Amino acid sequence: MLTSNGYVLDEQLLSELVAVPEEERGDRGQLRARLQQDGYLFMTGLLDPAVVLAFREYYFGLTEAVADRASYRKVLFEEIVPGAEYAAFCAQPALKGWFEWFLGGEPFLHRRKIIRQTAPGENGIGTATQAHYDLVYLRGGSDQVLSAWIPLGDCPVSRGGLTYLEGSHHRVLEEEAAGRLKRPAASITADLPALATQYDANWLVADYAAGDVVVHTAHTIHAALDNVSTEFRLSTDIRYQRADEAIDNRWQNHWHDRDWL
Repeated sequence: MLTSNGYVLDEQLLSELVAVPEEERGDRGQLRARLQQDGYLFMTGLLDPAVVLAFREYYFGLTEAVADRASYRKVLFEEIVPGAEYAAFCAQPALKGWFEWFLGGEPFLHRRKIIRQTAPGENGIGTATQAHYDLVYLRGGSDQVLSAWIPLGDCPVSRGGLTYLEGSHHRVLEEEAAGRLKRPAASITADLPALATQYDANWLVADYAAGDVVVHTAHTIHAALDNVSTEFRLSTDIRYQRADEAIDNRWQNHWHDRDWL
């Protein structure tokens, strides 16, 4: 049984997140059309799994031995987030090079990059990322910024991966353009079943593997599932855009959970 923040997602509310077919992977025009149509690009095996697993090992090598929450936060925000290893991982050629090719220009990586860890059995409102779209947090720059969600290790649906509300970016784009959305920088709701009914759309899920990357637009509604497995879920979400477009300066500091963004 899959849940998000404790809300049960029945099978009739779920569909499959579709990976980009191999024959389209090298066609930039087709990929851009797919992104416009679906709001996401599920790129399986974009990264070397060995590189992903090495970073996972580095992360847990620093965090597993900490004794309490305060010690964990110190390691996370003072060592890992601003560290050279994380910077290199997020700007590795397989990732930065792909964005340079896809965007057709010099790519810019926002310094504020987020690592999310979810322990097995965490449940209830506030434990999983609630439904939102990224533009509400990035209004100070281009609305063409793209997010890359990267599972740091295998992440089957039971481990609490990301889920996308099918076709939601079309409605968000229309309402943003018409000025009907005045959303603050906050989540929409924790109640994913109710939002699926409101949008008459399913939540898209997938079993992710180390090396997979999902790229999504700033208008695509997404959330996270609860971790109902026996393993830690670890992931990172980072944001690329063209360097010659407007940049949200608030996102040019290292991430901290008390930066109020």
